[in-house]
Amino acid sequence: MPIWYGGDYNPEQWPEEVWEEDVRLMQRGGITLATVGVFSWARLEPREGEFDFGWLDRVLDGLHAGGIRVDLATATASPPPWLPHAYPEVLPVTADGVTLSVGSRQHYCPSSPVYRRLAARLVSAIAERYGSHPALELWHVNNEYGCHVAHCYCDVSAKAFREWLRARYGSVERLNEAWGTAFWSQQYGDFAEVYPPRAMPTFTNPGHALDFDRFSSDELLDCYRMERDILREVTPEVPITTNFMGFFKGVDYWRWAKEVDVVSDDSYPDPADPDSPAYGAMVRDLVRSLGAGRPWILMEQASSAVNWRRRNAAKPAGMNRGLSYQALGRGADGILYFQWRQSVAGAEKFHSGMLPHSGTETKTWREIEQLGGELAGLDRVRGTRVPADVAILFDWDSWWSIEQEATPGEIPYVQHAFAWYRELHRRTVTADFVSPSADLSRYRAVIVPSLFVATAEALAGLDAYVRAGGRLLVTFQTGITDQDAHITEGGYLGVLAETLGVRVEEFAPPAGPDLAGTGGAPVPGTAFGGELIRGGTGTLWSEYLHSEGADVLASFEGGELDGWPAITANRRGEGRAWYVATLPDPDAMAALLDAVLSDAGVSPVLAQPVEGVEAVRRGDSVFLVNHTPAEARVTLNGAEHVLEPRGVAVLDIDGL
Repeated sequence: MPIWYGGDYNPEQWPEEVWEEDVRLMQRGGITLATVGVFSWARLEPREGEFDFGWLDRVLDGLHAGGIRVDLATATASPPPWLPHAYPEVLPVTADGVTLSVGSRQHYCPSSPVYRRLAARLVSAIAERYGSHPALELWHVNNEYGCHVAHCYCDVSAKAFREWLRARYGSVERLNEAWGTAFWSQQYGDFAEVYPPRAMPTFTNPGHALDFDRFSSDELLDCYRMERDILREVTPEVPITTNFMGFFKGVDYWRWAKEVDVVSDDSYPDPADPDSPAYGAMVRDLVRSLGAGRPWILMEQASSAVNWRRRNAAKPAGMNRGLSYQALGRGADGILYFQWRQSVAGAEKFHSGMLPHSGTETKTWREIEQLGGELAGLDRVRGTRVPADVAILFDWDSWWSIEQEATPGEIPYVQHAFAWYRELHRRTVTADFVSPSADLSRYRAVIVPSLFVATAEALAGLDAYVRAGGRLLVTFQTGITDQDAHITEGGYLGVLAETLGVRVEEFAPPAGPDLAGTGGAPVPGTAFGGELIRGGTGTLWSEYLHSEGADVLASFEGGELDGWPAITANRRGEGRAWYVATLPDPDAMAALLDAVLSDAGVSPVLAQPVEGVEAVRRGDSVFLVNHTPAEARVTLNGAEHVLEPRGVAVLDIDGL
């Protein structure tokens, strides 16, 4: 079976005479899969209870006749105007009490029983009509859940939140204990007294805020499950997906990934950001990991510029192809776009399409056509897996909690993880992402960036991993609270303090700006040095750290922390554990990671990495992607390979 190749197809935006041309051009471009109907609710149900499927019949029949498979959407992401007009209670409400109106998309409260009832009716009608259509390859539920409305604070949501809390805690007494409501006279006498964390005079109760994040993710998940279950009953043999958004804060994808048949993702790296190739690779590795290593689908990307940044840079020639190969090399079995034909009206008319406004005599179309031809010859990689010896622990509870107000210091969770990932990427070391409950035994090394919320079981699991011979690197702000947002029993790090051979006495984050966005440059804070790392600079964080048997590899220099440990290493059972009390500058981080990876016996794909060249193994192939505008020479297994500017190569391992 060939690699899926295609994108969102919105024929309802065009007169029918264009549809035949679309199919001809799709065939010319090597398109094998079209996502249809994502935003077509108003066209499918123009008035409540009145369905019009005739136009969609003709679209699907035309695609099938042209040999193009269909990823059919349920169209529930954007309710038609008649729905909130007739039922205004479905509209979402912000924490400040503002009701969001019609005229955009995602204008619905996920907890609304009215929305769910009408969405279920639509999905049932679509499933019954098209479940046996010969073009149907995949079901596409809703679209980018939570992208614009990850939380709703209306009274309907308040009622649902109380029911969620009752199911979680059983009694209001247990709720009070979990949230620590003895502080600030917050004790509740009944679940009816609990509201969403709406706008307040000052800081929200941390447990309250964390549970509302969990609840909001679960409410959206319930919406997905409702639609999925309808589809599964009608077409149990057709796989079902919904498109994730990489590192998206609003939804805990570890919980969601178990509910989809195939993980799919929307990804839009900024062409103007030099860190985009590395960050894009990190997103691909997360998405693959969410599905436990199974192949996934790049459901959306841009062929060139998007329309929603302050400055929308176009992709230079070759970048779209290179980022597509990056996704393929990191486990994707489908390379798709938003969208097929660039719109001429609406809010996204300046978002690039596979077929741009300027037509087929363009660099964008030539690259789309070229890529389609190349993917048709890469069916050998479909279904194969991506090996990884290193894991990075990533946790949505920690993300939600560490970025709350009233914490020890502002730490951008994803950017912190990216700082470590970027150094692995430069070394052509492939990494999986894992949840706190994952089995770590197959990894040679595990990196834990700021696991702020850590259950006793998670900390014990990390300790067991080290005792059994694993190599563990833990950074600051790990093991600070438990799952109820209480300070970890036994003090910071909990049982992991013994694993690491250290004790955190007090936090002392340096003054000055923090990381400014993905790839943002931190401002130097505290110098440190030691036998392993000489003259390094710590940024973002520092603390009063005691060694309790660990070897001190680097110490802070100057100021109040002069002489205090900054980086330590400790033997534990058959393994070794490092603790890092700051964010080292890239050179210092490189030296530390080299030591950890060497000790763990981790080998990179390229023995001699080349700056700007990505290398990853998938199955029996090695993917090379040159992300630079200059020619690059890469040596792999003693053979030299020349990559043109922004060029790619797929090499069979047996032939190296």
